[in-house]
This record gives sequence, structure tokens and C-alpha cells, in this order.
Amino acid sequence: MEQKQMLKQMVEFNQAAFNNTFKAMEMMQDQFERVARSVMEQATWLPAEGRNAIENWVQAYKGGREKYKQYLDESYGQVEKFFQ
Repeated sequence: MEQKQMLKQMVEFNQAAFNNTFKAMEMMQDQFERVARSVMEQATWLPAEGRNAIENWVQAYKGGREKYKQYLDESYGQVEKFFQ
């Protein structure tokens, strides 16, 4: 097998492994978000500032997660261009 083809397969495997791990992490974080929202709805003692802080934290985490995924997808795209 040609060396370039082997490297391409390794990158494809790495990308698939990353995507699967990322999806699992994303599902776990989304589940946490649902739990946090449920707790906030039931926690009448939690002040508005606390609710806003948690909401901002969740949104910041989602934004960072999406940017990270975007950067990696772009990087994998550059590697794919190399192999073409």
C-alpha cells in the first residue's frame, strides 16, 4: 500500500474517532443543560443573577464547543486537500 494512502486512512480514522467522541461529549453536555434548566425552574430560592450566570455559562460553553468543532473541521479539510 502506498504511504500516502496509509496516511490518508489514518487521518480519516482519526477524524471519525474525533467526531464520535465529540458527539458523545455534546450529548452529555446537552443532558447537563437540560438538568440545569430543570433545577433552575424548581429552585425558587435562586436569585436572577445566579440564573443569568448559569445561562451565560451554558451559552459560552456551547459557543466554545461550536468554535472548536469548526476549527477542527477546517483543519481536517486542509489535510484532505493535501491528499487530493
